[in-house]
Amino acid sequence: MLTAGTVWAALFTYVLMLAAFRYAKQRTFHVLTMTSVILFDLGMPIYLYLYKGWYRRLIVESELTSILVWIHFMMLVMMYALYVMQVKTALCLLRSDNSVRIDHRAQGKALLLVRALVIFTGALLVES
Repeated sequence: MLTAGTVWAALFTYVLMLAAFRYAKQRTFHVLTMTSVILFDLGMPIYLYLYKGWYRRLIVESELTSILVWIHFMMLVMMYALYVMQVKTALCLLRSDNSVRIDHRAQGKALLLVRALVIFTGALLVES
């Protein structure tokens, strides 16, 4: 489903995400970087659908029954759910509602962990 180039791109965006988390007080850098990473992650399934042999691997080669595919899928669902919560708290922060700052940071830490697992499971699924 994935290629090595796709994994490298995901790793690069993960490093950007770590930098944005580390320098969260530089609001412009943080917001632009995190928005870019979210858009990258939203575009990845579309890219894979349009340009990779997902049908052959999942249906023809019966990889759909693989536990690794399902673990990867569930990590993706969790990552997207965390993105929704992150955006909601980020919008509150941009409106100067600091009551959600602790939640936003905790969600950010969880997102870093889940996204690392998504990249790891995706790398394990790379077609050789």
